[in-house]
Amino acid sequence: MAYAPLGDATQPRMRPGESSWVWQRQGLSIGGTPYADGVTVHGASSVTIDLNRPCSAYQAVVGIDDLTMGLGEARFSVRADGVTLWSSPWVAGGDAGVPVRVGLTGRKTVTLVAEPRSARDNLALADWAESRFTCDGGSSGTDGTDGEEGAQGAEGSG
Repeated sequence: MAYAPLGDATQPRMRPGESSWVWQRQGLSIGGTPYADGVTVHGASSVTIDLNRPCSAYQAVVGIDDLTMGLGEARFSVRADGVTLWSSPWVAGGDAGVPVRVGLTGRKTVTLVAEPRSARDNLALADWAESRFTCDGGSSGTDGTDGEEGAQGAEGSG
């Protein structure tokens, strides 16, 4: 998924000015399990994505990145058009990743949120591993499946 503010706006695209810091990753791990790719944010973060076309689902594995060496705790949620569709339990550093899959039919925007359990968890590295949108038409996703868009991107502002 593109995170740049420029483009033809036909694919899911992050709103850089309205989103927290984002780090596109290759080769991250949660709870000792490696993942091929994903997006890392701080423990207190909000990333808003305009879908820009019909999308039916979003999926990822969420958790605290192993780079935190067991520190940090956060709760993750997926919101669409202002409505919370899914929330995780509290996830601590070292815990296994928590899978998420939500339906997005008829939705226009998605917001990925990580909330820290305490002030010291604000800067924990929270991962959205193997983050994917399933959308109608368009180019193939990062895994070669038609209509799936990987949710990786460059550092955002916010």
